[in-house]
Amino acid sequence: MEIKVTGRKIRVTDALYDRVISKIGDALKVFDIQPMTADVVLRVASYKGTKERTICEVTVRVRGTVVRVTATKDDAEAAIDEAARMVTRQLRKYKTKVIDKRHRPHGEDLPPVVPGTELGEIVAKGEEEAEEDDDRLVRTKYIEYTRLTEEDALVQADLLGHDFYVFRDMQTGNVHVIYHRKDGGYGILKPEEENAEA
Repeated sequence: MEIKVTGRKIRVTDALYDRVISKIGDALKVFDIQPMTADVVLRVASYKGTKERTICEVTVRVRGTVVRVTATKDDAEAAIDEAARMVTRQLRKYKTKVIDKRHRPHGEDLPPVVPGTELGEIVAKGEEEAEEDDDRLVRTKYIEYTRLTEEDALVQADLLGHDFYVFRDMQTGNVHVIYHRKDGGYGILKPEEENAEA
């Protein structure tokens, strides 16, 4: 497996590099499927009125799926260790929800998703990213809409750590947005034409 380590506003020393390779490498062994790659970014963020904290972002790509986790701690070693634990947990979820589903007898579905328990778990509790230029567009991302069921879209949102996920509905072919609601559960945005058809 390939692990790429990058530092932003932080120098990746030999000791930090070795820790990433060891900890993240061990986490990836939980799910031994090839090809698998991991991009690890270590960066420092400033929070209003507090000291700088280290953020470890890990993006794992395996068989066309992206698993992303972010851990924020007071020092780089702790952030790497936390990110490794989170990667292990997310890869186990991926194996349970996606891979094992393919080996179930035909017609046997996944256990029902309990609203409000899945989305938004990836970022460590109590940690918030630094606010950076909230009043301007800082990134444009082009995506390819994947045909999925609503359940699979929830799984993808969970694996990516997103509060929402844009996908093409498997049955209708229309673009839908599934999102986590602040008051619990999830919602889905569909085009008005589907309401008229129903």
